Amino acid sequence: MKTVNSLSGGKTSSYIAKHYPADHNIFALVRTDDVNCMFPDKKLRQIVSDKIGKEFIGTLEMDDIIYTMLDLEQFIGQEITWVSGQSFDEIIIRRSGENGNLRKYLPNVVLRFCTQEMKVRPINDWWFENVKETVEMRIGFRANEMNRAKSMIEKCDENQILWDKAIIGKTKTGNKNKWKSFPMRKPVFPLIDDSIFKDKIEEYWKDKPVRFAYKNNCVGCFHRNEMLLKHMSEKEPNKFDWFVEQEKTSRSNRGWRMGITYEKIKKFKSQFDLFDDDFNDCDSGYCGL
Repeated sequence: MKTVNSLSGGKTSSYIAKHYPADHNIFALVRTDDVNCMFPDKKLRQIVSDKIGKEFIGTLEMDDIIYTMLDLEQFIGQEITWVSGQSFDEIIIRRSGENGNLRKYLPNVVLRFCTQEMKVRPINDWWFENVKETVEMRIGFRANEMNRAKSMIEKCDENQILWDKAIIGKTKTGNKNKWKSFPMRKPVFPLIDDSIFKDKIEEYWKDKPVRFAYKNNCVGCFHRNEMLLKHMSEKEPNKFDWFVEQEKTSRSNRGWRMGITYEKIKKFKSQFDLFDDDFNDCDSGYCGL
């Protein structure tokens, strides 16, 4: 059974890439078509475009994630395969109703499709095109996250295999994708098995030549609390403005958490200065571990 490391750009999955070599290292890049969020280095934009096989304008994560993945590939001495599906701008458009009208939805606590569409699906599509057999996939749950591992294991079949869907073609009309379920991956948890906690991972990366972003996940990730989002709006104003502007024309423009909108968060007046070390993993989602 071939092995796969699914990388996010965070310290945890990067630790796995270094300490648990796999047949394949896969990184799914979140993209935006908004030129206001353009990655500043033209040469690196072209390198990324060549890696993903489509034009790279920018990402709605912090730009540092690009440096992370390029540094990490050199550090581990193994190729990292970059994949990318539709841009964030494309996936928030949804067809609905009998007439197929286009409507815009930002990810929220009810419709959390961002991870599935921009991380899971591109990796699944890569698997279908290149592997087509069940793989052992390393999952970056740390030693204190056994409940998360248990929850994933409960979704497996009797052989401890997770089934996922991949696109296998188009319908006869060509308007819709044809899907099929496959026994795609057997999840394993090396950090739990080896009792690896966050402190050991943080200590390991202190003196290594890999640049990490202050926070992974998208700048406007709805999992984050309002205080951290306000902080991100000041650190990454152009990227945060993307969420502000998209929400204005979205079906979810009433706010995704008790009437709180990105625009309101941006206008919050801080009662005190916020610093980078005022936040931790609990203030965000888990896409960027």
